[in-house]
Amino acid sequence: MKTIVRNPTQGVYPATEDYVHAIEVQNPQRILYVSGTMGLDPSGAAGKGLGEQLELVWSNLRAILASADMNVDNVVRVTSYLRDAAYAQANQDARVAALAGRVVPTTTIVAQTLVEDWLIEIEIIAAD
Repeated sequence: MKTIVRNPTQGVYPATEDYVHAIEVQNPQRILYVSGTMGLDPSGAAGKGLGEQLELVWSNLRAILASADMNVDNVVRVTSYLRDAAYAQANQDARVAALAGRVVPTTTIVAQTLVEDWLIEIEIIAAD
């Protein structure tokens, strides 16, 4: 698989340092679509606070990726759902750290979660 960052500088607003407008994926062998994943521990309990939930959500995503013989290097798209807009910076920092600084197309949406204790939900697309 080959990926090409498509981040035009003409005719569209500039992307910030933490994301790109698009990634073209050429000749993927597999594409993994991961459902919205929360910051829950293995028993299904929500982490205490945003920081713990961000750690758990990325741990959960790594486990899901590993089940498909993939890792965070395979992530080509991230969508985050935040219970509060105030979580945006912490979410961005956690994503950048989880991806080791690699930037991908990302969208963040502020939404009411199904359970009040769920502060963050992240869905990803991965390819290889």
